[in-house]
Amino acid sequence: MLVHSVFFWLRDDINDEKRQAFRNGLESLRGVAVVREMFVGVPADSPSRPVLVTDYDFALTVIMDDMAAHDTYQSHALHLEFLREFSGFWSRVQIYDAV
Repeated sequence: MLVHSVFFWLRDDINDEKRQAFRNGLESLRGVAVVREMFVGVPADSPSRPVLVTDYDFALTVIMDDMAAHDTYQSHALHLEFLREFSGFWSRVQIYDAV
């Protein structure tokens, strides 16, 4: 199993309509056949702790079988379309892959 976690910090000028379009774009990635499970979310209203990061705008967690599935996901047309359409929306992105 491979867990692909992506955190997005959107540009300050991204309005609510564009935020919703961005979220819809993330949700579209469910259509990639190698995605076993997927979660799209925003920071939870958790009690503040020194180790808690809450300044991101969206989190994407994708569960895939293995690195081969990850590679397929990266080059899939839906993923490439998401990048083409939305890569200008974020000021920072942080990715963590775990097996």
